[in-house]
Parts: sequence; structure tokens; C-alpha cells
Amino acid sequence: SRASVVGRGPRARRDARRGRMADQVMVDADRASKYAHIHRILSRKSPFAAADAFDPGAETISYLHDACKVLVIGAGGLGCEILKDLAMSGFTDIHVIDLDSIDVTNLNRQFLFRQSDVGKPKAEVAAAFINRRCGHLGVNVKAYMGKIQDRDESFYRQFNVIIAGLDNIAARRWINATLHDMVDKSSGEPDPSTIIPLLDGGTEGFKGQARVIVPFMTSCFDCSLDAFPPQVNFPLCTIAETPRLPEHCIEYAVVVLWDQTFPGKKIDKDSPVDMKWIFEQAKERAENFGIQGVTYQLTMGVVKRIIPAIASTNALVSAALVGEAIKISTYCGPVLNNYMMYMGQTGVYTHTFEYEKKADCMVCGGGKLTLERSASSTLQELLDALGAHPTYQLSRPSISGSCGIVFIQNPKPIRQQHEYKLSMTLKDLTEADPPVFVEGEELSVTDPTLPSKLNLRVTFC
Repeated sequence: SRASVVGRGPRARRDARRGRMADQVMVDADRASKYAHIHRILSRKSPFAAADAFDPGAETISYLHDACKVLVIGAGGLGCEILKDLAMSGFTDIHVIDLDSIDVTNLNRQFLFRQSDVGKPKAEVAAAFINRRCGHLGVNVKAYMGKIQDRDESFYRQFNVIIAGLDNIAARRWINATLHDMVDKSSGEPDPSTIIPLLDGGTEGFKGQARVIVPFMTSCFDCSLDAFPPQVNFPLCTIAETPRLPEHCIEYAVVVLWDQTFPGKKIDKDSPVDMKWIFEQAKERAENFGIQGVTYQLTMGVVKRIIPAIASTNALVSAALVGEAIKISTYCGPVLNNYMMYMGQTGVYTHTFEYEKKADCMVCGGGKLTLERSASSTLQELLDALGAHPTYQLSRPSISGSCGIVFIQNPKPIRQQHEYKLSMTLKDLTEADPPVFVEGEELSVTDPTLPSKLNLRVTFC
């Protein structure tokens, strides 16, 4: 038809260009108004800015709005605050990754979610909310659902800054080690063009922390690993025979009753049906032993290892993290050096200090692990020692050496072939025919918390 021909003609193309130009003018006008406070900071010189790096003016403003690419890891209580703060601070190319779905218990503090969102992916819902609210400013949040460990290095290399709002140590260790592995040190020194800053935040009740990690320039996450308390686990004999706490009853429902009732089925921690079943079983067991305090909320906390969260703490830590993101991206002010802690239990108190690098850190210090073990100790005790070591805290280590596999955790059929070694002494393993490993040799250790292998030497004392 004539209309279709006209629609493809010069006038239509000209009108489309004018439409796009008009849209861009509106976006620029909205930005100028909304981000006036940021523009004032980035448009004039400051005695606090890095004199040799900060270039006040339109180019720096344009970089913040149009070129700086930020990844947010985690879309929970802290992640929602970070996404909001980034959008309100002028960042427009934002990406977020999270593997969880929304639970009804999230709604009291994770303000990007609504009742109708329960069961949906956190990252997708959070991204859609920010895009609806801030799309007129040119903000575009892209969501990814899944584990950060499932993404390769090429995915992380595209970002200028990465902000972690994670609630578990294993994932924080993994992204920390991955960003260090990505740095090119072929010349002997870190290549600055391959360094991606990591801003790590965490909260627990009225306490929180924010830190800046610049790979090989500052201390890394593993340098402070021994500052974290070990995860609380309850002895099976206690929860099975003499439970004394509501948590014991919940653990019993998880580790004993679930497997008895649903053999081979894995608990879906995001399933209201599964969580309700565990709650009801734990409540019944608690009543049998005269124990009070089993609630659905506590059940969720024990099963999912939930850390108590308060919205105001998340807001404060998020503000600190995004403030550092602005300074790192534009050089408009001195960057945090390098650790800020907040304690709000009895007031508002913050303390900033430099967390020093550990010379023997296996991530940033080039440290190699050497363990002295009794020749009469078993392989199981060696694996337990790797888990209890305050510097390494491995969760499910697998070990191999010049003689082959010492022990492997997965897949399960192969693990079962090597389980007989667990009760053998280290001396027996070295004297076997053929030997399982050689005393003092360099062994390779892999673990879910590490993106690459750890070098280990085992010597006898």
C-alpha cells in the first residue's frame, strides 16, 4: 500500500531521527535536573580530588552516565539499596545477578519487591522496578539469574566496578579470588588495565561494613578471613537424642526426618511447601521435648542460614559503597582506605582503618599452604584440618598429586571409590603400593570456595 511505501521513505526516517533526538533531549534535561547535585561535584575542581586524575567537566559526567558499567552481585536487602543508590547517583549501565527467588519474608526490607512478586527471580524483579522508575533518566538495569560461579572471566571483564552485596562468605571469597586471577602479572607487576575494583559490603543486625578491594593493591577478602566466626553446626547426637534448643528441632527435621520421608529429594529452600513441612515437623518434635520457640521465621533462618537484617543498616552500608563507586569511577575524591565498619547497637558509630595485606594470603600474597601432620593421623583428619584452618576455611576440598587422585568430593560415584582412604593414616597412604601421595610433594587442592587450585604441601612431624 501507499502508506507502507511512505512509511519507509525519507520523511519517515527523518521523523524517526527527530523523535530519537527529542527523546535524548528530554533524557538530558531530566538528568540535568535529577543529577544536579552530582554534576556540581563533577564540574568543579576540589582540593580532595586526585589532582593528576580528576578532570572536572562534561567528559567526566558523560563517562559516569554513559560509559561506566557496574555489576551488582546480590539483589537482597543490601542489593536493593545498592541498585536504588546507583540509579539515583547517575549510573545508567547497571547489571545485577542473583540466584534466589523472592520469599514473603523478604518484603519487609527488600523494598523493590511486592506481594505479587513472591516466587519470582529477585534479579529480574529488581531490575524491572528500577527500569520503570528511572528509565526516563536513561537508566537500564540488566538482570541475570544464577550462580556467579557459572559465569566465566569474559563476563566479569566487561565491568568497570563490581559491588558485592552478598550474605555468604563462600561467594565473596570466590568473586574476590576470581578478580585477582584476572589481573595480568606477566611483566612481574599488576597491569592496571586488567584490574577491576571490588566493593564489598555486609550487614548483620545493627552492624555493617564496607570495604574497597583493588586487586594486588590493597588487602583482599581472604586477608580478613580469620575475622569471621565459623558457621555454627549442631552435633548430630545432640539434635537426635537430647535436643535443648528450638534450633536443634529444626536441624533434626532437616538432616534426619527429611531424608527418611523424601529419600533422594533435595530440600528447596525457596519452596513454601518444603519450608512449611520442616516447620511443622520441628514444631511437633519441640512439643514432644517441651521446647518452646519454634516459629516459621526461625525455621527459615536456620535452614537458609539467614543473617538478621535491618533496613537502616542496609541503607547506610549501601550509601558508603555507592559513594566509593562514584569516587573510583571519576577520581573526584579520596577512595576509602580501605575498611569501614559501622556499629549501631547503642548509637551511631563508624570506624575506618586500613586492613593490611597478609604476606601468606593464598589469593593476593602468593602464599602456599604447608601443613605439618602426624604420620598416624588419617586422611579424614587432614580434610577436617583444611576446613578448620582459620586462613583457608575450605568447605569440600578435593586433593590430587603426582600419583593421581588423593581424594575427590564429586561426582558421588567417584567419591565412593576413594572413601576407603578416609580412615587410612597418612603414613599408610604414602607407603601403599602404588603410593597415594608422596610426603612433601606439592599437591593440588580444589574447593567450591576457590576459582582455581591451591598448592599444598603435607609434611610429617
